Amino acid sequence: MAFLFVFLDGLGLAPSTVENPLAAATMVTFRDLLHGPLTLNHVQERADLLLRPIDAALGVDGLPQSGTGHVALLAGVNAPALHGRHQPNFPPVALRPLLAERSIFRLAIQSGHTVAFANAFSAGYWQALAARRIRRSASVIAAEGAGVRLRDNDDLRENRALTWDITRQAAHERGEDAAMITPEIAGSHLANLAREYALVFFECFLPDLAGHGRMGAGAVPEVLTRIDRLLGGLLTARHPTDTILITSDHGNIEDDRTQSHTRNPVPLLVIGPQAGHFATVTRIDAVAPAILAAL
Repeated sequence: MAFLFVFLDGLGLAPSTVENPLAAATMVTFRDLLHGPLTLNHVQERADLLLRPIDAALGVDGLPQSGTGHVALLAGVNAPALHGRHQPNFPPVALRPLLAERSIFRLAIQSGHTVAFANAFSAGYWQALAARRIRRSASVIAAEGAGVRLRDNDDLRENRALTWDITRQAAHERGEDAAMITPEIAGSHLANLAREYALVFFECFLPDLAGHGRMGAGAVPEVLTRIDRLLGGLLTARHPTDTILITSDHGNIEDDRTQSHTRNPVPLLVIGPQAGHFATVTRIDAVAPAILAAL
């Protein structure tokens, strides 16, 4: 039995309206699973599947943001309340030690479980960190604090890692030695990691980038289809005892009237034999504790 934790940045759960791209997107896998689109209209609970809205605002005014939202998801704490506000982009400095010490990765390992961070990090990522052009993300802080190995382009070439954009398109366009793959194949690579590890984490920023308009006009439908195809490949290749959990840190892509974040709830979609363990989860800071309890 393994858990596959798929984090999709910027994916809210909203009603099926004309303003919601998810209502009309070509997302065959999600529609087959839910008997309809990934919207509030199809919240449900079955023996092996659960879809429910969960709160990302956590009682703090303003729009939820990634810096504190990621900490809430990975460490199981109300990061916006601890920080006093929602913070974008990167975790607040004061919360980084807590994240390193209490992340789901570290607590899972302390309980005797094996953990894999599926994303590959290129040499350029580490160079940008060293040059202070970027800062460490919440997931990297959590992984380093737990001693989880961060995968690289060698892992990618051996099909033992994924790129954040699923198909390796960005790495290919940078001239890296990374042949592009289909989303379905990426999903199968993710499923294969679950044969070796009890907890597999993968993060994808496509919904947030597309929702902010940073991928160009017309990118939203393609992004949603790409994610759907990833899930299709993952479901086809996964072992029946494995459970897939998909959630997010805040809304964005589900409302095409704005390129900003939203205060919509985010989806908690759990597929597999452990779905029932998440029936009482109502907030993003309850996701990590629920996974640890189910493990």
